[in-house]
Amino acid sequence: MTVTLTSLSATIIFVIACLAGFQYRRVWKAEGPKWQLWLFGLIAAAGLLIVGFTPVGAQSPI
Repeated sequence: MTVTLTSLSATIIFVIACLAGFQYRRVWKAEGPKWQLWLFGLIAAAGLLIVGFTPVGAQSPI
């Protein structure tokens, strides 16, 4: 069984990763709590790795 993402799910994951990256940068510049850096950084990294290494395929009508 091959795991593929739909274009909608890939877009949603990508947007979540971008928002997490933006929050990471805000916390970093404000010198906020380290746990928030880890949280947002891991979410951003995981989302980009998922989108980057999981194929995006079209849904089959069958």
